[in-house]
Amino acid sequence: MESGPAVFTGTVFALFGGGLLMWTAVRLRRRAPVVHGVSPVASATLAALAGTVALLLGVWCFTRI
Repeated sequence: MESGPAVFTGTVFALFGGGLLMWTAVRLRRRAPVVHGVSPVASATLAALAGTVALLLGVWCFTRI
C-alpha cells in the first residue's frame, strides 16, 4: 500500500520538473525574460536548478517503490 503515494509524488515531481525545464528552455530560446525585473542569467539559472531538483526528486521517489 505504500507504493501508491510514492508513485503519485514521483509523478507530480517529475511532471513539474520536466515542465519547468521545458518552459525555461522555450523562454530562453525566444530571448524572453524568465522572470520580469530580475537578472536574466540569475532567473534562468534558478529556474533550471529548481526544475532539475524537482525532476531528480521524482526519480528518487520512483526508486523507492
